[in-house]
Amino acid sequence: MARRGDRRRDFRHERPEVPPARIGVRQSVGTDTAGITRVTVFDPGRFRCRLLAAELADEWVEYGEATRTKPATMRTYRQAMTSFCHFVDSRLLVGAAEASMASSEPDLAPLLLAWEGQLPRHWQEGSTRPAVFATCLRTLVNRRGQHPDREMTSGLRGVAAGQHNLHWGSKRELDEYSRKDRAALVQAAWRAIGELDKRLAMGRALAATGAHPAEHGWLSLPNLLWGLANQAVTPREIRKNLSAPWPTELDDLVVQETAARANGMRRYLLILALLRLIYPNQQDLHAYRVLLVAATGHAPEELTGLDEDDVEFTPAGVRLTLTKNRAKRIRRRAFSRIAPAGSEENTEVFGDRPRLEVSVIMRRLMEVTRPLRERFPDQPAPVFLQASMSMKDWEVSVRRFNSSSGPNLSFQSWLDRMGLQLEGQTDIRRLRKSTKVEKAIAFGGRITDIADDHHEDTFRGHYAQGTTLRVVSGRVITEAQQAWFDKATVGPVVLDMAASEDLAEVPAGSALADLGLTAEQVDDLRSGALDMGVTSCRDPFDSPFSRPGELCSVAPLRCLECRNAWILPSHLPQLLLFSDHLESLRNRLNPVHFQTLWGQSAANLAAVLAERSEQEIAAARRHIADGAAKLQLPLAARAEFDA
Repeated sequence: MARRGDRRRDFRHERPEVPPARIGVRQSVGTDTAGITRVTVFDPGRFRCRLLAAELADEWVEYGEATRTKPATMRTYRQAMTSFCHFVDSRLLVGAAEASMASSEPDLAPLLLAWEGQLPRHWQEGSTRPAVFATCLRTLVNRRGQHPDREMTSGLRGVAAGQHNLHWGSKRELDEYSRKDRAALVQAAWRAIGELDKRLAMGRALAATGAHPAEHGWLSLPNLLWGLANQAVTPREIRKNLSAPWPTELDDLVVQETAARANGMRRYLLILALLRLIYPNQQDLHAYRVLLVAATGHAPEELTGLDEDDVEFTPAGVRLTLTKNRAKRIRRRAFSRIAPAGSEENTEVFGDRPRLEVSVIMRRLMEVTRPLRERFPDQPAPVFLQASMSMKDWEVSVRRFNSSSGPNLSFQSWLDRMGLQLEGQTDIRRLRKSTKVEKAIAFGGRITDIADDHHEDTFRGHYAQGTTLRVVSGRVITEAQQAWFDKATVGPVVLDMAASEDLAEVPAGSALADLGLTAEQVDDLRSGALDMGVTSCRDPFDSPFSRPGELCSVAPLRCLECRNAWILPSHLPQLLLFSDHLESLRNRLNPVHFQTLWGQSAANLAAVLAERSEQEIAAARRHIADGAAKLQLPLAARAEFDA
């Protein structure tokens, strides 16, 4: 019986042999985000300007080796080189073979500018690709220009050293998931994890009852699982020794639609099904990624990039060391249900939410991937690991989670498998944005607290555009504007004759008492002690136009705009005199100037006078004519400057 660690060659990490480059062909070798070695090839012999293509290719290879750029970015550089070389071939019908960055004939500087000018025609409006291609090519040209032993014409050097004039385009910002969709994602993820646990428990239990298939039979499901789990047999050996007909327990593992396909395809799908019974695959890891993003609010690549050393379980929860390469920041975050009494320095503590306990999620994830981490060749092993197999070599490999994998392994395919129909674009980053928006609302918009795992400019550019945040911000702004509007437009309290007579007796709970009048204020209003010239005032020392505790400095000019003002029937003569004063100002001042200074007072006064009868106004006019009423205004009110 094979022991753990034996036959490690049969269960390998994806690290293929790099094929030797053909003469003239350049290749860039790099490791992608899943830890898989990728080879990107560029053949200058495809172009008539092969000398120029070779010069660019040399710079491309050296650039990749010096910067350790990811294969995806190197492919973008290759696309830019291919596009430029095709353009040079199309423009130089004669002399393309002599095109070189070291030669002025033909001159490549105008060709570079012309190529950049026609790039936007090949992409949709607002695309970032034209500017990216121009930047990539200028980077390679500038590298050659900075090399002391490589010749370059001064014209091309000068053009490449400058900035291209292409617009960088714009990307449509992702909107956050609604609360309904977010809850559905979390529920589906927990359901998927429950199904995974049952599947692995069943598969590992069957593997424990099996034996070596070479001795006890190749058509036994427990024997095949035992052989794969203990690395006693390889998928290639299983494919070779599987003979027809298969028993029902093996047939049931293969999708019925493949029954009519080639026998090799059925065997391939069978081995994949066997691996699914003992190891998690890419589809299974999506559920853990969803839960961790929803629970922590951190970027998906930070969480899927965790290694064993980045996870430290504590009595109260778990402490994660999260690395964000784009922001160049490393943060240690402690997630716990109950915050410890003394948290370590430089460690932030967050309380877990119901059904989103980070420590529980991490423990279950590490238990699921434990057999894969034991076989991973590098230490510390990643937390997000999957088992897979390709038809190319029929060998099992352990890989990191790869977010850019094919359509059958993508986040969208996981949603389809779980039967989820979500509104908007399918992107797990929208889940992170939902968490960031909720955090923004909880912290009251303090960007320094919200942008705790990236830069503040990143929050303003990417997260402040969320629909929920815009709605909440709009509601806050509307409420603030309404509060100021109500404060600005509230006018004086107008009492008719019946209400004025009620001032003699103000019982508790009456309408006047509900307005906040005290017995002392009622007496002062009735006796005229609070008369300010045009109206009476509830409290001259609580004016909205002056500091609290100071006597109102704008009475009686602004009394008709004040919420403290009380207008009694006895004030009608003064109101008529003030109306005459405003009419004289209206005739002297510019309409805009008058409306700015006196418009609100004139509107409130017109509303008050409209409620008085003609008899009341006539009596007040006679009172004024007899000289019994006068309007006392400050001296400054006698002069107005139309400025």
